[in-house]
Amino acid sequence: MAEIERPQIYLITPPAFEPEAFAPRLAAVLDAHPVACLRLTMATRDEDRVARAADELREIAHARDVPLVIEAHLGLVERLGLDGVHLTDGARNVRKVRTALGADAIVGAYCGASRHDGLNAGEAGADYIAFGPIGATALGDGTLAERDLFEWWSEVIEIPVVAEGALDEELIANLSPVVDFFAIGEEIWRTDDACATLARLIAAMG
Repeated sequence: MAEIERPQIYLITPPAFEPEAFAPRLAAVLDAHPVACLRLTMATRDEDRVARAADELREIAHARDVPLVIEAHLGLVERLGLDGVHLTDGARNVRKVRTALGADAIVGAYCGASRHDGLNAGEAGADYIAFGPIGATALGDGTLAERDLFEWWSEVIEIPVVAEGALDEELIANLSPVVDFFAIGEEIWRTDDACATLARLIAAMG
């Protein structure tokens, strides 16, 4: 029987940062640990600020062969040479975005804890489905994505599944056998040593 592969890391930026100050922190993490994908997620609605951040991060990510996707700002993907988009509204716009960006772009869909939404997004052409949050968080309505959702998905569906939201070592150890990616962001950026924190989370995968 083949050995089960360890999940990969899908890195998320902090919701607010100064690109010049954040760049060396990001580079250090990418140099220290294998990262499958980077997602630019910013709380600001100022597209110029988002674009400046995307320009800065693209150089760092692409120099290390890490694709960069952006949350929601579809119009910036082709303009800035990014690799795709992460949609936060489930299946609603997946088909339209896939048509707009073409077959080679990465299109991901966050589907909360909804199996139905995940299936619809997959059928519409999403490259991966993200479920969450996993741990307790003040965001959302309190609904958590439970292990049985990931277990069912990994047994039945071939589309890669991402676990994200308030992850810790215990949750990662529990979910590792049934997910393809862990999306890690604030879990490491809010600590003094992001590289060391990520190392502990990776070690928890077993």
